[in-house]
Amino acid sequence: MSTKQMLFSGFGGQGILFAGKFIAYKGLMEEKQVSWLPSYGPEMRGGTASCSIIVSDEPVGSPIVSNPDVLVAMNLPSLDKFEATVAPGGMIFADSTLIERKVERTDLKVFYIPATQLASENGMATLANMIIVGKILKELGEYDEEKITDALKKVISAKRADMLETNLKAMRIGAEN
Repeated sequence: MSTKQMLFSGFGGQGILFAGKFIAYKGLMEEKQVSWLPSYGPEMRGGTASCSIIVSDEPVGSPIVSNPDVLVAMNLPSLDKFEATVAPGGMIFADSTLIERKVERTDLKVFYIPATQLASENGMATLANMIIVGKILKELGEYDEEKITDALKKVISAKRADMLETNLKAMRIGAEN
């Protein structure tokens, strides 16, 4: 049985919920059992946002992720709040553009991705989230461009359909870093 529990966290406006929804749809399209549970503060942009995602071969009993296998920290408050909760042997993906400190735990795999900087340099300032998702999929051995494209087509709204190629490019950048 394979179950991955993930927690994405950052400021509102960083695409935390979108990234989580993408992971959930990708799991659904691979006929996995999934749970997607968004959580955000009262502020729309600038407040805290987090998203719990579970992708499993078995039915998901609870959508609550207390000890994620994978933590995405898009800002320092997120790393400070959730670092201690990651399951031993888990992974942390940190946006090193916005997080200057290093992870203190030694029982985890840690990836420092300058996602915000890479997004800015490549003319896709709002896609640091998808750069990190590309890195996650690469590290989990789940980077399959065809499956990624299919899932993106489900989560990108019709009025933003022109963003498909840009999202794919962002994920490629993440996978290559």
